[in-house]
Amino acid sequence: VYAGIKFFIIDFILKSCPKLRQRFDTPYIIWTNLPTDLQLKERSNTTLSRRVATVGGRGSVSAAAPLAGSRDEDGGRYYSTKRGAFHEVFSLPESERPLAVCENGWRCCLINRDRKTPTDYIRHGVLFVTENYLCFESSSSRSGSSKRNKVIKLTEITEIQKYKVLSVLPGSGMGISIATPSTLKPMVFGAMMHRDEAFDAIFSQRTKMVEKARARNPET
Repeated sequence: VYAGIKFFIIDFILKSCPKLRQRFDTPYIIWTNLPTDLQLKERSNTTLSRRVATVGGRGSVSAAAPLAGSRDEDGGRYYSTKRGAFHEVFSLPESERPLAVCENGWRCCLINRDRKTPTDYIRHGVLFVTENYLCFESSSSRSGSSKRNKVIKLTEITEIQKYKVLSVLPGSGMGISIATPSTLKPMVFGAMMHRDEAFDAIFSQRTKMVEKARARNPET
């Protein structure tokens, strides 16, 4: 019955109304936003050229400037987002910076299953992990997009799992499910090309911070 409703009613309506499909058809939205091989190649080439330029710039600065200037250089590209300095975008202390494994972030989409209305059900953006926080920067170009960003304290994550957004597709999936006390349903970060790398980094950092918290407060 479900398959019949899905394929003969829902799919027919969505295909007949492109605007509805672009807003409510989750598989279509995720599929159309996946990067192509050419885009991935261009990103890797851009990242490599930027790293080479940064290494060269740091070498010349360190040779001509005193050690005190290294902090500003260290707080440059690696710790900034498209919308400004990293700590300012997420309203975090300046000491909170992306870990080396995600200095450029992981492209993904946040699927907010807690919302009762489908408006803004999916947000496209970039996911970062710092020493204490998991940060999602929305790529929305609309005003007030900073309010659409997400900051989750690692020690408040109650459950983290690898997640398969579309069960009909082969493979282990491209999503990560994050549960916190403030969410009725776990948040899902889907369409992640480097899902396993992101999961390992987030899981290990969360475990590290939880163990530190328990060491400071053995009774909790």
